[in-house]
Amino acid sequence: MQIHSVDPSPPGLPLIRNGDFRSIARAISLIENSMPGSAELLQSLENKHVPIIGITGPPGAGKSTLVDALTKYAVEHKKKLAILCVDPSSGFHSGALLGDRIRMNRWHANPQVYIRSLASRGSVGGLHPHIFQIADLLANAGFDYIFIETVGVGQSEIDIARLADQVVLVLVPESGDDIQGMKSGILEIGDIFVVNKSDRAGASLFLESLKSSLQFQSGKSFSDLKFFQTVATEEKGIGELYEAIMNNNKHISPKKLIRLLQEKAWQLIVENRMRGIDREQLNSSLQHSVDQPGFNLYQFVTAYAAASG
Repeated sequence: MQIHSVDPSPPGLPLIRNGDFRSIARAISLIENSMPGSAELLQSLENKHVPIIGITGPPGAGKSTLVDALTKYAVEHKKKLAILCVDPSSGFHSGALLGDRIRMNRWHANPQVYIRSLASRGSVGGLHPHIFQIADLLANAGFDYIFIETVGVGQSEIDIARLADQVVLVLVPESGDDIQGMKSGILEIGDIFVVNKSDRAGASLFLESLKSSLQFQSGKSFSDLKFFQTVATEEKGIGELYEAIMNNNKHISPKKLIRLLQEKAWQLIVENRMRGIDREQLNSSLQHSVDQPGFNLYQFVTAYAAASG
């Protein structure tokens, strides 16, 4: 992790575009906390596309170790990589409970790798509320690829599909007991399926069960899906996985890119419309209204939104 003190002054866009890690760190903090100058910074960005690879899956699947191993291959191929690690929020300060100081330490001084921990801040989809904006900033900072490792919340972790060009779903052999009970949503988001820790018993059997399930549950063409067995701690299978990810990047359809842009636009419009809503004022108004005769929540919301707009 690149650890810098946060300068309160707005970072210069030229320094960000030149890949200055200190300026990137300040800019992310600006956006993350919706500080003054963040809107102007975002509006000055170019519309650039950099491939985003989402790494998701249940807790304990080895996502961080897998990302660390993939980073090694990216560095060896002279690629510049940004990694966003979304961690659970602290109940006290909304910061990340797990920091990238704990993981991927070997890249802390590597000029090809920028790593940032982000708190999920209660988001149920496994991402930071301003992840779209932060990803756009990184796309303007000279990186070849952006890896996003989600918080690992299980079946609700599907928001990454609205952002990433491709999603790597990481599972372990022990997931076999749960595969039939998985909601179709978590299976449908995957483009590449990885059975990590495949040196454990039952890995091959689980992989076949997974393939069988996806033939009926996945909303994508089964022939387009890819499957790998890895042991990330030993870097087994990582080279083949890396090559598959890079090959997929070459075949992202214009239709999918437009769909991702639409998802981003929708999210930003929702955020803009919610900007005038103060939670404390909403709470006060709701408490005043709820005891009134004939109270109806939907009528209240419609009237409150119209008054706030």
